[in-house]
Amino acid sequence: MSSRNKILAVTTALVAVGGLAWLTSALAFDGGFEGAPQVAQAAPPAAMPPAAGGGAANGEMRPPRPAFNPRNMCFERVAHRVGQRAYLKARLDLKPEQTTAWNAFEKASDDVSAKAKERCASLPTEVKERPKFNERMTMRETMMKTRLDAFEAVKPSLTTLYAALTPDQQAIFDRPPMGGHRQRWHGRG
Repeated sequence: MSSRNKILAVTTALVAVGGLAWLTSALAFDGGFEGAPQVAQAAPPAAMPPAAGGGAANGEMRPPRPAFNPRNMCFERVAHRVGQRAYLKARLDLKPEQTTAWNAFEKASDDVSAKAKERCASLPTEVKERPKFNERMTMRETMMKTRLDAFEAVKPSLTTLYAALTPDQQAIFDRPPMGGHRQRWHGRG
């Protein structure tokens, strides 16, 4: 949908909502619809008893959340990045002369993924208490250094691959990935 169509749709929606608000306030001021049927508000659904799988009753506390598992989350991120590369390769529809550049990028990315999996394996499977401030800062610093190392390892082959792409392929490559603003396949292994 073009930006012009989006602006038109938003403007139309705002005019419709404003008109409806004006109409309902004017009708309420005049006494409303005289002959219109009155609609009753439905009662909220009854809560399920705890024995049937409903919420806590009589002030009982909810069970605590399960412990956070950094190892699983890390492995999920690595698998997601590998999947993003496969998606990108399929979308680019590479020509035979571009496969050498892709293979170099893929090898560099696979090496980064292998290092990430090693790091994932070293993480704990359970964290019950929130780390202290100094521990969190150290973890963030380590994560940033790891990301920078991954970026530097992939950047040369990624730059070569990008240069080998046609303008249409570069346009596909330039778009942000689906599913989020933070995740990118560029240099993330």
